[in-house]
Amino acid sequence: MKTMTCKQLGGPCDHALQGDTADAVIKAQDRHLKEMVGAGDDTHAGALKAMKGRWKHPISGMGWYREAKRNFADLPDD
Repeated sequence: MKTMTCKQLGGPCDHALQGDTADAVIKAQDRHLKEMVGAGDDTHAGALKAMKGRWKHPISGMGWYREAKRNFADLPDD
């Protein structure tokens, strides 16, 4: 298991996101962003919009995805 923060994935806060794979952490980030915006936290709105927009632009979105996977791989296990 490894831990990344919301900020490490492009968000505005230091909320810890944990998972066994980069994909699990990215999905946790997606849930976190949706929960925060749903609760009225506008500081996360930009990051949520960016997350949704990545998949509308597959080439640049894949660049972000590959970088997130590399950053996850470089982290030590918890």
